[in-house]
Amino acid sequence: MAFIVLGYWVMAWGRRFPQPLKYPLLTGEAMGILGGDGFTLPVVSPVEVVDVDIEFTESARQALKSSMSGDEETHVLIVSAQSGGCSGYLYDMQISEDLGDKAFQRMDVDGVTVLVHDKDSAMLRGIRIDFKDSLLGGGFQIENPNADRSCGCGQSFG
Repeated sequence: MAFIVLGYWVMAWGRRFPQPLKYPLLTGEAMGILGGDGFTLPVVSPVEVVDVDIEFTESARQALKSSMSGDEETHVLIVSAQSGGCSGYLYDMQISEDLGDKAFQRMDVDGVTVLVHDKDSAMLRGIRIDFKDSLLGGGFQIENPNADRSCGCGQSFG
């Protein structure tokens, strides 16, 4: 029996083509990967890419420039949507070195480059980013007109 490993898909070439890879147990029985008959690749779905327009309030612009600490020439702010949270997606904002990746849309906000990945463009189109300077609930706040639902903390949407 020959084994082939292709990424996440593991198959054994035997009499029946293809069949899940099975491990023999000490009892003589065979068990499939993860206790089942096998596993498959994750589902890939097409992504709608749209032009992103993000509104930053004056307080958010000031906080952003302050956060960059003079690194505006070499660093960018990446705004993204990650799977997770109580409503399906979480907002993520991080300052990173500019890698010049073509999969991101670029916009200039008072001399700071802001990037949004094409895969997140439909979810983040039209968002409004504000900054609140308070002890409870302070920091960057995002209002998303595309969200069907959101949680009370304002960090999760769906």
